Amino acid sequence: MGDIYHHRARLIDGREVGLDEWRGQVLLIVNTASKCGFTPQYRGLETLYENLRHKGFAVLAFPCNQFGKQEPDDDAQIAEFCRTNFNISFPLFAKVDVNGPDAHPLFEQLKEEAPGLLGSRAIKWNFTKFLVNRAGQPVERFAPTVKPEDLASRIIKLF
Repeated sequence: MGDIYHHRARLIDGREVGLDEWRGQVLLIVNTASKCGFTPQYRGLETLYENLRHKGFAVLAFPCNQFGKQEPDDDAQIAEFCRTNFNISFPLFAKVDVNGPDAHPLFEQLKEEAPGLLGSRAIKWNFTKFLVNRAGQPVERFAPTVKPEDLASRIIKLF
């Protein structure tokens, strides 16, 4: 499939953008939720972003309500939650599906090119993370249990 830059997505404020805005950066793309046991990972994602963005790194967060209905709020409420509770400064996108017939095409590509354990394609839960290199190619998938702070060395290797 090549790079991810041909995809477009809607930011949480409603603006549609092309992922080519992040061309040449190392990316960590994450499906998130505000009412999940892993929600405190927002803090670790923000720390990674703050510490590495000057090197050409970005976190792209995509809220999703497909797992335990743990992201029931609308985009405005999600944005306020992330700003108020975690002071998020990385790009936050509008809510998407990551599995099933309505899955966002970006996540279809990520699942295909960076499969999970034993080659599984489906995303199993909130805060699954995909590492994308500077060429826009998905290189690795991480389970929700992998903490953002544990990914710093893998990210740095891609600079």
